[in-house]
Amino acid sequence: MARRSTKKNAKPPRILVIDDEAVLRKALTRYFEEEGYQVETADNGKSGLERYQQGGIDLALVDLMMPQMSGRDVVKAICEQDPDAMAIIMTAYGTIPSAVDAIRVGAYHYITKPFELDDIGALVKKALEFRQLKLENVELRKKLEQHNRFEKFIGQSPQIRHVFDVISKVAETDSTVLIFGESGTGKELIARAIHEQSGRADGPMVTVNCAAMPEGLLESEFFGHVRGAFTGATMTRAGRFAQADGGTIFLDEIADMSPKLQVKVLRVIQERRFQPVGSNEVVEVDVRIIAATNRDLSKMVQEGRFREDLYYRLHVIPIEVPPLRERETDIALFLQHFLEKYSQENGVSVPHLASEAQQRLLEYSWPGNVRELENMMERLVVLSKNSEISLEDLPANLVNSNGASAGRLVAIPDEGISFKDVVGRFEKDLLVCALKKTNWNKNQAANLLRLNRTTLIEKIKKQRLERHD
Repeated sequence: MARRSTKKNAKPPRILVIDDEAVLRKALTRYFEEEGYQVETADNGKSGLERYQQGGIDLALVDLMMPQMSGRDVVKAICEQDPDAMAIIMTAYGTIPSAVDAIRVGAYHYITKPFELDDIGALVKKALEFRQLKLENVELRKKLEQHNRFEKFIGQSPQIRHVFDVISKVAETDSTVLIFGESGTGKELIARAIHEQSGRADGPMVTVNCAAMPEGLLESEFFGHVRGAFTGATMTRAGRFAQADGGTIFLDEIADMSPKLQVKVLRVIQERRFQPVGSNEVVEVDVRIIAATNRDLSKMVQEGRFREDLYYRLHVIPIEVPPLRERETDIALFLQHFLEKYSQENGVSVPHLASEAQQRLLEYSWPGNVRELENMMERLVVLSKNSEISLEDLPANLVNSNGASAGRLVAIPDEGISFKDVVGRFEKDLLVCALKKTNWNKNQAANLLRLNRTTLIEKIKKQRLERHD
């Protein structure tokens, strides 16, 4: 009768005995089967390793001295295949140093021959309990990561929950992802979440902002260069694709990439290989590509300003990030989050947000999205003199316009309102919104507002607008 109790319906552990002594194999088989284990045997190291590699083994009992393949080499191969493998070395007295060496390559423990069956039974039980604890810790860590995988995100709206759902589905794949969204919506945060939840999480994530880099340097930045490739290339430098090998490359604002570079990036996506600037050497890379843009790429394709073949190479898994104005239920969460964050960073008590101020902030449509809201809350915390942030502490355009800058109706007080001031504020906010949306590209901003570039520049000067990244 089995002396080892097991949980109802639990699968009994499977032990593999690898030993060239038939008598010992038989004795161990009988003993462990009576203990409730499943037992398989092999009479040499080579066949034992082949059986282990087929899977399903929870613990291996391995003789140290065997023909064809030593127990040390068997254990080493087993542990290289499975870092969580459990193996116990069985050795004679004269080979204890070799047994210790086997522990260095991955064995859990060793036992010297001859031994009592109950002694090896206790050692096996202890090893399996240790293995189970490791597996439970791994599973717990996975559950914890699953629970906290969106801890950097804030939001309970259906729109953002849909984004979370898409991230969960695509993260474990190697599919190319194209993220659409206005400036300030958190596109890079989403790209990082995909990377951190993927099988490439241990590899690098390299970000390239295509809009913030001079066109003449983009090719070198992407693919690297060799020494002397161009003026100023005093040393060989690896490009971003090479740096991202084994991980993820995030191509932000990809719509601003030149047609020439679009061709080369398309080739890398197709072939996963490229040539550094000035080199004849072909470099192969293993990268996942995530791209992002605040522009309408499909429209740019129709207008001939973005390659259609590159668009479809990137547009495998599209993710639309909703602007903050479409996530009104999340605005209050952001307000409180950033109040607490910047209060803690500045070592002050969290100020209370007066109801009138909160209502005005909730009504505002945040053309700069989360980035604008965060900057606003940091400013309010730093400049707040009291324990409460009142309506008067808000910027003038919010206090007086009731969110009109976003296209909402203006609330006209009983005492009247200055038409000129309201129109001026509205014009200023339109300019800021267009400039932020285009990363302060004046040509693109002028196109968005249907203005001549010179007219736009005059209005920027009139409003004394300056870029603050």
